[in-house]
Amino acid sequence: MKEIIVEKEEKRLDKYLTTKIDESRSTINKMINEGYVLVNQKKAKASTSLKENDNVIIKDGYQEKVDITPTKMDLDIVFENDNVILINKPSNLSVHPGSGNYTNTLVNGLMYYTNSLSDINGKERPGIVHRIDKDTTGLLLVAKNNKAHQILADDFKNKRVKREYIALIEGVFPHNKATIDAPIGRNETSRKEMAVTDKNSKKAITHLEVLKRYKNYTLVKLVLETGRTHQIRVHMKYIGYPVFNDPVYSKKKSTSFGQFLHSAKITFTEPITKEKLTFSVPLPKEFQDYLDTLEEL
Repeated sequence: MKEIIVEKEEKRLDKYLTTKIDESRSTINKMINEGYVLVNQKKAKASTSLKENDNVIIKDGYQEKVDITPTKMDLDIVFENDNVILINKPSNLSVHPGSGNYTNTLVNGLMYYTNSLSDINGKERPGIVHRIDKDTTGLLLVAKNNKAHQILADDFKNKRVKREYIALIEGVFPHNKATIDAPIGRNETSRKEMAVTDKNSKKAITHLEVLKRYKNYTLVKLVLETGRTHQIRVHMKYIGYPVFNDPVYSKKKSTSFGQFLHSAKITFTEPITKEKLTFSVPLPKEFQDYLDTLEEL
């Protein structure tokens, strides 16, 4: 359950909630119509106006009724056993269905590949323990059964899973190492974006280490201490060195490949056998090819 205290008058409940939760307006309308949203303990309408200090409660458990079709897909499987699958995800592939996209996602490919996926997160997110952005590439861990899912989810929550990202950022970063400690919440003026803010935000910490400097760019390694939506991309923009080719958080024109951000390494404990495992994957070709054109400092 999520509880929100309204800070100022709002004309429509559905529009207001698009700034507070990560769902489309159409999904929010369905949630309201099915009684999953209460205003001052009463069922509301999408058009309900809100007053300062109104209490909005969003109940847990809503599942949008959609058909997800298994789709044949070339999956780059780095590791697999009876409990987990480790995928090297390409750019331009959403992890799970949502926002009107119910066909071309990693989940569709996983459902075609195997019938063994955890169902803790419901029909739309079978096997999905964590996620990376649509255009972020690299390692993603999938659970094949509920016991493995529960253990992995707890490991992620308690920071026992270690992940390293590689990113190309705009500008020459002057320090060899840095830690960005800045809270992240939804951008109040653009629902699809996150931002560093002190309003309705959560603690976010990113550790940065320079790998190589180029003329006008820096290649960096990034380790997340927390796992907020768009965390690396938001933090890099916040310090003035946005991720190169980011279509959302960089002011420069981007290509369809999207941000040069790669989940390069993961260390985790296999949930059932308890074996400690570490895997790395190289940069995608487009990322590496672009680096090869740059002039080193």
